[in-house]
Order: sequence, then structure tokens, then C-alpha cells
Amino acid sequence: MTDNQRPTRTPTARTAADSPLIRPAPHPVFCTIVPPHVLDHLSGLDDPVLAVPARRTLERDARERTRRLSAVAATRAAVPAATRGAEGAEATPQRTIYDAENREELPGTKVRAEGSDPGGDATVNRAYAGLGATFELFLKSFGRDSIDGRGLPLNATVHYGKEYANAFWDGEQMVFGDGDGEVFLDFTLPVDVIGHELTHGVTQYTANLAYRDQPGALNESVSDVFGSLLKQYTLGQNAEDADWLIGADVLGPRVEGKALRSMKEPGTAYDDDVLGKDPQPGSMADYVETDQDNGGVHINSGIPNRAFYLVATALRGPAWERAGQIWYDVLTGGELSAQADFAAFAALTAKAAEERFGRGEEREAVLKAWSEVGVGAGS
Repeated sequence: MTDNQRPTRTPTARTAADSPLIRPAPHPVFCTIVPPHVLDHLSGLDDPVLAVPARRTLERDARERTRRLSAVAATRAAVPAATRGAEGAEATPQRTIYDAENREELPGTKVRAEGSDPGGDATVNRAYAGLGATFELFLKSFGRDSIDGRGLPLNATVHYGKEYANAFWDGEQMVFGDGDGEVFLDFTLPVDVIGHELTHGVTQYTANLAYRDQPGALNESVSDVFGSLLKQYTLGQNAEDADWLIGADVLGPRVEGKALRSMKEPGTAYDDDVLGKDPQPGSMADYVETDQDNGGVHINSGIPNRAFYLVATALRGPAWERAGQIWYDVLTGGELSAQADFAAFAALTAKAAEERFGRGEEREAVLKAWSEVGVGAGS
């Protein structure tokens, strides 16, 4: 095959219904959008208006994480039932939005079902729309029917807790806090946050990347990748026009930062007295060794994040069409180990690029990007 030839291959990867690799994760993790190191910093501030909500959020997260661990055996013994349409019918989302009414019981009161008209609560409407946009991105761009690839219903709870400063995927559903109004705003505001958290579900049902050290950083990075792709998809942006920021719309008036993370320039998302300094590295030369945050899963994810940004912007155009497809192929292709490190993931992206697009600019962009961030991807 010459560099300019393209292999004959269908435009989308296998769906879960066709693949024996799509399976429920035996150990679904509790994944939050705001890293614990950010909340730790906030909780130590002298200003109680900022510190108290952060402490409460950390406490709630710890309780929820413990609850998830104790519930694993019961909730993941079998594949959850999925609602499927008639044979041959186009897949459609099955969304349900619940309102926790600022309590901490899940799922809360059902307030909007699939197909119902928007109500007066903008938070409910944004959650509903964000779930639908994520479903559409995965279906239309990658041929995937919902989170598990088999039409899994999408459930979300809004208005969780009092001044709860986070959003999370708990292995079964999305949960959104309202924020404290000072540091963090309503977590349904950034659509990339919704895409990020739901992608943890996709990872859970595919590669099931372990949530620690480099595999955990890859888990977080994959969610940032598809969260950013969702934002670009909904805005109709090309890679070269996107801001590549994660959670830009969730930062409140007391913060001078740009976002929670920057895929373009890891380590530059924020630097102020409230949030502290963004600790993300952009290359292996600055890799952070730490016991915090499960070995720095929200920190070292900056390295594969920048690699994806470099690939997408080198290829230009809609990032979900080529760069995103390569990453999706790796996530769902069955060769990615749950314990994969950056080098293993990088090698698989080079292989996936060649298998789908040939030995052309896509593969070259992948190899160059990983080299620039200090990760070997083969040759």
C-alpha cells in the first residue's frame, strides 16, 4: 500500500452490539470534573465563603466514592437493561432528568423524560440538551448507540447538594452540582463537562482503563478529548478555531483563570490566589510523581491531552473526523489494556491511524505529536 492509498474500511468502528469487547466494567469508578487538588487548595483558604463549600464537596465526594465501591458487586453483576428501538430503526436517546432539590439522595424527583417539552428550569433543560448532544456525537461520528453501545438510557440528576462544587459520573448516571456561585457556577453550563463525564461511561464499557497513575491519566484525558470534541461539534468548529479549554464556563466571578484545564497549553488554565497554579505538565519532561489524586490522574492527563491537540490541529478541519476517530478506534478496538501506559496508548494510536487512513498525514501527525510530548509511539 502506498502512502496515498486508503484501505477499504467502513467509516465507523464496530458498535457494542457487534463486539464481544463491549462489557460492563467490573469496577466502575467515581469520576469528578473538578480535581481534588483544586478543592484541597480551596478548603485551606482563610475565606469561609470559599473554603466551606469546598470542604463539603470533598466530604460528599469521599462518601460517594465509598458508596460506589460498596455497591459494585450488586450493580455490576450483569449488563444493565437497555432500551432499544425496533430493528432497523435509527437509534434515539432515552433521557431522564431528576432534581435532587439540593439534597444528596439519588436520583431525586423525576422532572423531565425523553420527548417532553422544556420546562422553566434552565439547569434541567441544559442537562437534557447536553445528554442529547453527547448521544448524537457518538452516534453520528462513531456509530455508537449510547454510552454502552447498546442504547443505555441516559440519566442525570441536577441541583445535587447545597453549593456542591462538582459534577460526576458514578458508574450509572450523571450528577450536577449548582456550584457555590463564587468559584464555580452551575455545572450544566459547559457542554464539555457533560461530554467529559459521560465519556467516563464509554471508557467503563470498553477499555475500562484503571483509575490510577498513567492508565488513570489516560482515562481522564480520553474524557477531556471527547468533552472538547463535543464542545467543538455543537459549535460547528474546526480544530484550528477551537479554544481547547475544558470547563471554561463553570468558573465563577472570584476566579481569574480561563478554565479547569487547557489541552493546548497544559499548566496555563489558571494561576491565582483562589485556585492556585494549574499543575498540569505538557510533556514527559515535567511528569508529576505524586500519591495524591490516584497518582495524579487529573494532572498528568495534560500530556496525552496536548498530544491529541497537536494531532487535531495538524490535520485541521473537524477534529472528530480524523483525530477523534483514531482515539475512538483505540478506546474501542480491544487491544488497549486496562493498565496501559502512555507509550502503549501512543503506539496504538499510530497503529489505528495507519489501519484507518494508511501511511499518510494522519499517521505522521500522530507520531510527531507523541514525540513532541516526549512519548515514544513506535515508527
